Amino acid sequence: MSHKKEIYTAVIALICAVAIGIVMQNSESATAHYGTRPAQMPATDVPDTNGTTPRNAMLDVQEITLTSAEMSPGITLPGTDSDVTTVSAPRSTLPEPVAPQASLTPGCEILATARPVAAAMVDLTMNAPCMPNERVTVHHNGMLFTETTASDGSLSLRVPALARDAVFIVAFANGDGAVAQTTVEELADYDRAAIQWKGNGGFQIHAREFGADYGSAGHIWDGAPGDLPAAVAGESGVLTRLGDPEAADPLLAEVYSFPKLSSTRSGTIALSVEAEVTTANCGLEVEAQALELQADGKIKTQNLTLAVPDCDSTGSFLVLNNLLQDLKVAGK
Repeated sequence: MSHKKEIYTAVIALICAVAIGIVMQNSESATAHYGTRPAQMPATDVPDTNGTTPRNAMLDVQEITLTSAEMSPGITLPGTDSDVTTVSAPRSTLPEPVAPQASLTPGCEILATARPVAAAMVDLTMNAPCMPNERVTVHHNGMLFTETTASDGSLSLRVPALARDAVFIVAFANGDGAVAQTTVEELADYDRAAIQWKGNGGFQIHAREFGADYGSAGHIWDGAPGDLPAAVAGESGVLTRLGDPEAADPLLAEVYSFPKLSSTRSGTIALSVEAEVTTANCGLEVEAQALELQADGKIKTQNLTLAVPDCDSTGSFLVLNNLLQDLKVAGK
């Protein structure tokens, strides 16, 4: 009975925290990028919650290179005299997200659970019997992505944790939803970096471990994401893609994880974010947000607005070499 009371109290406290904007770190910034975009307003500098770069400051992303689409089997390395694209940080003008409310329809209770598993991952499950085949948004420590429930209203995901005391909010468009929480003790053993975006941005994380070339062993990306057993053994990193690209207005994310404490090797992991020029994004501005887990457990964020070249460049890639910081691994 005492255990049930503690869980009930914790959930109520978490929902209250979300309502006043505490649970979602950097939620104001994330909501601006991945919700409906309002008309542009004059910018004012607001210090980041981590005391680092102001949210509205110009993001000085150098070395953004347009590369050829011809590649085999990886992506062509950028040249030294390619064009540079201007990048700036967008503004946040939307209100804080509201806490999900439990459904009042009889027999339609929405339940979510979170359970820590290997490699500082979390198995997140949700049951919503009255929400079959519905778009649902998952919020976790500033990261947002959308999924689609199964025909029975269920959802089952494996999510890289971005906080030791991990809180997950699952919310439907009508305001119904649920909250789940767990403790991820292994999180301090891993380096973790993420990129998230809306729609057809075409973004990808590329990790080249310990001097690996594109397309070779040690090049981790969506086409060669690695696997959890290797990450648990300290042999290599692993990439996780989150979100349903077939959902309406999808919010998508990629997370790269590396086992820094159990690594059997030492050296540098080169991280880059790349965007493919496609018929869906050519000639448009696309937005994204980078998230990096710091040693103190806080999340560093960078907001990105990128002008994609015209459609005659379709099939090429924009390479952003310094949006994410390279990782330094000491090894055992």
